[in-house]
Amino acid sequence: MAQGLANSRVSGLNETVISMGLSVTPRPPQTPRQAPDLLLLSATAELDRRQLVALVARRVGRLLAEQLRLVVPLAAWLLGFQWLVLRQEVMDLPWILLGLVAVVVGLMLFMEGLRLGLMPLGETLGRELPARSTLGRVLGVTLVLGIGVTFAEPAIAALRAAAALIDVNETPYLYALLELWRLPLILAVGGGVGLAALLGTLRLLRGWSLKPLIHLALLPTLTLTLAFGLHPDLQQILGLAWDSGAVTTGPVTVPIVLALGVGVAGAVGTGNNPLAGFGVVTLASLFPVLAVLLLGLAAVLMLDPVDIRAAAAIVETETVNTGGGLGTILAEVLAALQAVVPLVLFLLLVLVGMLRSRLPRPGEIAYGIGLCVLGMALFKIGVVTGLAALGEQVGSLLPTVIVAMPGIEAEPLYSLLPGVMMVLTFGAVLGLGATMAEPALNALGTTVEDLTDGAFRNRTLRMAVSIGVAVGVTLGIVKLLLHLPLPWLLLPGYGLALVLTWFSREDFVNVAWDSAGVTTGPITVPLVIAMGLGLGGAAGAMQGFGVLALASLGPIISVLATGLWSQWQSRRRPPQTSRRPPQTTGEPRQT
Repeated sequence: MAQGLANSRVSGLNETVISMGLSVTPRPPQTPRQAPDLLLLSATAELDRRQLVALVARRVGRLLAEQLRLVVPLAAWLLGFQWLVLRQEVMDLPWILLGLVAVVVGLMLFMEGLRLGLMPLGETLGRELPARSTLGRVLGVTLVLGIGVTFAEPAIAALRAAAALIDVNETPYLYALLELWRLPLILAVGGGVGLAALLGTLRLLRGWSLKPLIHLALLPTLTLTLAFGLHPDLQQILGLAWDSGAVTTGPVTVPIVLALGVGVAGAVGTGNNPLAGFGVVTLASLFPVLAVLLLGLAAVLMLDPVDIRAAAAIVETETVNTGGGLGTILAEVLAALQAVVPLVLFLLLVLVGMLRSRLPRPGEIAYGIGLCVLGMALFKIGVVTGLAALGEQVGSLLPTVIVAMPGIEAEPLYSLLPGVMMVLTFGAVLGLGATMAEPALNALGTTVEDLTDGAFRNRTLRMAVSIGVAVGVTLGIVKLLLHLPLPWLLLPGYGLALVLTWFSREDFVNVAWDSAGVTTGPITVPLVIAMGLGLGGAAGAMQGFGVLALASLGPIISVLATGLWSQWQSRRRPPQTSRRPPQTTGEPRQT
């Protein structure tokens, strides 16, 4: 009976893992000897060639459709806006379209490989590690795992692509972090994720409230943000640091780390509140910000701008000599191997070497890992040539709506009021499109509606999150056009979020703070970062980061406000009573 109770408690948390695993297909609880994947099974079954081709075509078509729903609406909006509103031709359009195709195919392969290869390893680890190891060992593995999964996140490629859009003469320390200190930057982000995973696991074990942990993460981060805003060199780091939190909540980090936390909760029989599992995503968005701020402080103290510019010239020369074509493809494949293989080796070391576990379906796992490597390589190539190039073009041309830009437009395209309205509409539609296209948002809304017994409906949550992201992206664009300091928007925004958190119920707090994680998928992150950098460079802003940070802040406030409104409505609503009297006989009720 106790085991059944523990399983029932963990079932809600397993739904949380599925819903927050961006674009990961929901699956029922698995056992190590569960039947293999249908597509792989069909390859060995005695089917004729026509049946096999039809089965594979249906499967590939469904997977492609999932990624096309993410990419096509956003790409169409950006292309249409540049053609019809900005009245400019799209440069290198064939290469951009090929890049978008590479993004779609690469992400399809990566997500399928994640489902077949990495997720079974993470699920097995989450199930067996807490049952066979001490708490200290579990926490140590959780910390290292948080660092490892960060390297495998597809959105990390956005940071690499962003380095090419940075002017080293204007922002040398920002360039140093993105290019010269790329590995320390990823390690800092991964260390923040690892610490978040560790605290999230302890929270599941001890039943801690999320509210004190939010204050623990935010207060030093906001204090450093205020101090960095007063220093001209440290200002360069702020936008990157806050945007780094959005990079971490992707399709690899969230489900694998949460699977381990759910396994811990199941092993000790905790987790009375099924929404308790949401807190890991919140902490994984906040602690990397603090880590990157501290890394930026170290860079300013240790590096000299003159040395940074000299190193940038060497890097540029090496990049030109490397060339493109086959060399670029091989470099991306090598980078994908470096990102995925260490994580796989660590998982295998813990499962096979430490726990002596048998791998579930090793052939299928190897096949999935191969898909992950190939998919990540294609995705990274597509990000550079497709998403980043398109976003940077639109962003660099957006100021022509309201200001003259020498060499592009001799005078503004529109008068002030229509131009401002077009800029606001562009940001709002971009935010809404990026959010509504995320399949994880619908999965999250369904899970929350089930776990709250309908108190927070799916449609309500989706609308609140979408509006919050739209407002956040719009504020980010306005910030770049008007050269507003990022702390002017972040400090009041998070201050308001903390006040709303104080008055909100624990379950609404869990949902609201984690809802930002579903808005920053592998498509949204590189597109918004490139658009912000292009807009910032054209508008004369010091740097174009910070749009993602505001896009993540918006849904926190909107969902918290919606939750408080729901609480107020429930207090005003009279107690529900049955409208029909109970039947006292077995006769059917007449209509």
